[in-house]
Order: sequence, then structure tokens, then C-alpha cells
Amino acid sequence: MNLNVLCLYPNVMDLYGDNANIDILKYRAKQRNIDINIDTYTIGDEEPNFYEYDLVFLGGGSDTEQKVVAKDIIKYQKQIERSINKGIFYLLVCGGFQLFGKYYKDSENKVIKGLNIFNYYTETSSTKNEKCIGDIVIESVVDNHKIELVGFENHGGQTFGIDTPLGKVRYGNGNSFKNEYEGFMKENVIGTYLHGPLLSKNPELADYILKYCLERKYNKKVNLKKIDDEFENIAKKEMLDKLLVRNI
Repeated sequence: MNLNVLCLYPNVMDLYGDNANIDILKYRAKQRNIDINIDTYTIGDEEPNFYEYDLVFLGGGSDTEQKVVAKDIIKYQKQIERSINKGIFYLLVCGGFQLFGKYYKDSENKVIKGLNIFNYYTETSSTKNEKCIGDIVIESVVDNHKIELVGFENHGGQTFGIDTPLGKVRYGNGNSFKNEYEGFMKENVIGTYLHGPLLSKNPELADYILKYCLERKYNKKVNLKKIDDEFENIAKKEMLDKLLVRNI
């Protein structure tokens, strides 16, 4: 089995090293003898065919970088929306998450138009140094299983208008200051502010994405072989124990 992955604007939208999520997916696939082909697209490259891919990834960048990417990615809005409707999986982190909403308004009230694929929108506090920053724990339901996701959030933008969040916040802020929920999720789209990278700290989420993409592509039930996650699980338990005790 094999999967095709498209990483968007990796030279621009990688402020916190989130492109490593793709490396993690590739590693976990390789442990199961699943090949992953990774293509990249950035400004000036030949137009990608989004329908050829099983997974599309977009990370985060600064306000300046988001403005540059927003001007380029808008020409693919229809193709991206149709590919989502066809079931292609999208993993969106931080600025990438914001760009798929209606708009992003910065601290100077300048608006970056989003792809308007989803109804949420993001606005930055007028106080430039006011940010959601620090460790975060959320409780999520993934593939009908309740799991805890951990990460690090660092965003000034406050995202509103989400009806289907990725999870409920147990520690940290979430989509906005002291929000009850974090991220956005539908079956084949995850948007989140969790860095870490996200999939290194949450291997079960990585496996959910792999499983979804394989089942969609091959139109059959897929049971992923278990691999050794001892160190990942120890690290996650340490973080959960520290943060959730601190939150009592």
C-alpha cells in the first residue's frame, strides 16, 4: 500500500517546525511497510492537482508570511474545496488552520482574506503582546475513541465560529483566551493550534490519519499493525500528569 502527500508552502509556513508532522507520518507508515510519497508546492511552482493526493498539509507562519500565502492559495480555492468534499484529508496547523476560514484580522485591523471554506474566522487582540501561549491538553473523540491530545500553543489570533471543535480544553486556552474548546474537526479535516509537533506527541492521532487515508484510498477496512510507542507514551504520560495535576 502507498499514500501520496502534498505539503503546501513548506519554505514559508513552517514557523514552529510543524512540517515534521509529515516526517512522523512517513516514519509510522514505514514501520508498517506502507510507502509515502511526499510532494511539495510553493509560490512559483507548477500548479498542483489536489485530487491526486490522499493527504494535504499546511503549517503556520507569521502574519507577513500568511499574507504572502493567502494571495497565492486563493487561486486554488475551488479545487481545494472540491478535494475536501471528495474526502481527501487535510491537516492544518496554526496559520494554515486560520487560512481555511473566512478571514484573519491582525492587531492593526488589517484583514487577510481566507479561503472561506469553513465558517470560522480569526481576530487578533488589539494588545499586541496578548497571546495564548503555553502547554495545552484537550480531550478529543477520534475514530469513536476518547483520547487526550497534548501540545504547545502560541497564537495571538483568536478563532471564533466553530461548531465542531477538535476537542475540549482540559488545560490551556484553546481557540481563544480561556476558551472551552480547541481546533476544528470534521471527518477528513483537522485544524489546530497544537504544536510539538502535534503528531510526535500524539501518535494515536497520526495513526488515525494514516488509517483514514488508507481506507479511503483502498475502499476497505484497514487494521494498522501496532508499533513500539513506549517512549512516546511515557513522554505523554509525564506531560499529562504534570499539567492535569497543576490544573486541579
